[in-house]
Amino acid sequence: MARALWNGVLAFGLVSLPVQLFAATDSHTIRFRQLQRGTSDRVRNKRVNERTGEEVPQDEIVKGLDAGDEYVILEPGELEEMAPGRSRELEMTGFVDLADVEPVFFDRTYYLGPKGEQYEKVYAVLQKALERADKAGIATFVMRNREYLVAVRSEAGILTLHTLHWADEIRDPRAEIDDLPQRVGPADRELRMAERLIDSLSMEWNPTDFHDTYHDKVRELVRAKKKGGSVEKAEQPAEATNVVDLRDALRASVDRAKSRKARTGSASKRTAGGSQRRSRAKPSPDSLTKAQLYDLAAEADVKGRSSMSREELVQALSHTGTGPHARAS
Repeated sequence: MARALWNGVLAFGLVSLPVQLFAATDSHTIRFRQLQRGTSDRVRNKRVNERTGEEVPQDEIVKGLDAGDEYVILEPGELEEMAPGRSRELEMTGFVDLADVEPVFFDRTYYLGPKGEQYEKVYAVLQKALERADKAGIATFVMRNREYLVAVRSEAGILTLHTLHWADEIRDPRAEIDDLPQRVGPADRELRMAERLIDSLSMEWNPTDFHDTYHDKVRELVRAKKKGGSVEKAEQPAEATNVVDLRDALRASVDRAKSRKARTGSASKRTAGGSQRRSRAKPSPDSLTKAQLYDLAAEADVKGRSSMSREELVQALSHTGTGPHARAS
C-alpha cells in the first residue's frame, strides 16, 4: 500500500470529507551517481558553512529569507502556526468546466482517497456528482509549507487532484520568445495543405502506444559498456524546412500520410475477413513508427540499430525474418 503524501479534509459547502493524497505517476528518470573519474569512489555533497568551511549538522540548519541587509530566520513551527488550519483543509471555492482551464496551468496529478471506510459514501457522492456535472472543483490548500491552487475532478471512478500554476506564474510567450510571427501571414494554399496533413495524420489517443525509448537506449548503453562494448550514435535530426521547399514538403507529407493510411486500412480489412493464417500477418512497415521498428530490431538483436534511419531499420528487419516484411507462417 502506498504511503499518503498528505492527510486532511476536503470541504464543499457544509460537507467535510477526510481524504488522503497519493502520487498518481512515477518518473522514468535514471539517477546517476557522481564518481571520481578512474575510480568507483562516490562523490558526495556536504552542507558546509561558507564562512568557516565546516560541515553543518542537519538539525542546525534553518530557513532564511534575504531581506536586503540581513536574513530573516523562519523556524518550521512558525510556518505551521501561520496557517494551522490551511495545512489540513482542502476547501472548494467553486466548480468550473475543466475545458475552460488552459493546459499551461496544469502541473502535477494526484489521487484522492477517503480516509476510512466510514467516509466512502460521502466520497462516492462527490465523485458521482462531479462525474455527472462534468465539472472540476477549484480549491486551495497548504502542503509542505507551500500553498497550492488545485482542480479536483472525477476520473475513472475516483477523485483526482491536479495542481495548477498561479496566474502570475504563467509567462507571457511574446515576452519570452523573440521570433514569434508578427506580420507574417501563411498563404491560403499552404495553410489548407497543412490542415490536410493534420487531418491525414489524425489518430485515436492511446497512451500505451508510446514509451520512453531514450530510457531504453540509456539502459542498452549501460549494458553494452558493462560488457566492454558500445552502441552507435543515433541519427541526426532532420534539417529545417526552408520557405522555398515548404509547399513541396507539405504536399509530399500529405501524399505519404494518405498512402500509409490506405495501406493500413486495406490490411485491416483483409485481416478481418481473411483466414486464421492471414490474420497473423505482420503489419505493414509503413504502419509502424520508428520507435516500434526499433523495438523489433532490439528483439532481433540487429547490430547498429541505434544509428539507423527508419528506412534502414525496415531493410535490416527484412533480412532477419522477424520484421514487418517477414511472411506469416
